[in-house]
Amino acid sequence: MCDEICFCAREKYDTMVHIKLRLGMVALGLFLLAPWPSQAEEIRLNSIGIRGGVSGSSPIGEKEAEYFHQYDLMANWSMPWGWYSESGWGVGTRLMGSLGAVTTSGDTAFISTVVPGVVFEKKDGWLSLEVGGGAALLSQHRFPNQDIGGLFQFVWDTAVRARVYRGIGVGYWFHHMSDAHLYGSNVHGFDLHMIEVSYRF
Repeated sequence: MCDEICFCAREKYDTMVHIKLRLGMVALGLFLLAPWPSQAEEIRLNSIGIRGGVSGSSPIGEKEAEYFHQYDLMANWSMPWGWYSESGWGVGTRLMGSLGAVTTSGDTAFISTVVPGVVFEKKDGWLSLEVGGGAALLSQHRFPNQDIGGLFQFVWDTAVRARVYRGIGVGYWFHHMSDAHLYGSNVHGFDLHMIEVSYRF
């Protein structure tokens, strides 16, 4: 009886997490499409870099049967929508793309992501908080101890990034990837804690 109650509670929690993820992605899409005031002139390459990280404590950590590593090359473009105050603080928009690999238990899958997002920052770029939701494609979805459901996955990223010396920057990313129940309730994604080193133009 106790196991059934715990299972039902866990399923309810998972459903709420995925509903919030979907609503967040819809809200982000509407935000990016809205015709609001802009001070950016054009789409431009903002930064390039490398990221690497491992899975760990996370909202779905109890269901992760594998210990994942991910490494990728990333590029960030500034999009032509944003608003900044006279002090330089404001909100902008970004498009992030990456190519890399996910490894676990001797298996390697190639991964690519496209993640539009918003950034809360000082316009000179020395400190920013970035939030985005998008999609990932993998070369495989079955690993020795975990099946993530399919080659297409949803992605949610939250990052704190800082410029430390001239164009060189560092950052921390919380990287969530799951199918949002696209392939059923018996497959699960994973969360990663990633460190970035980048060059900003």
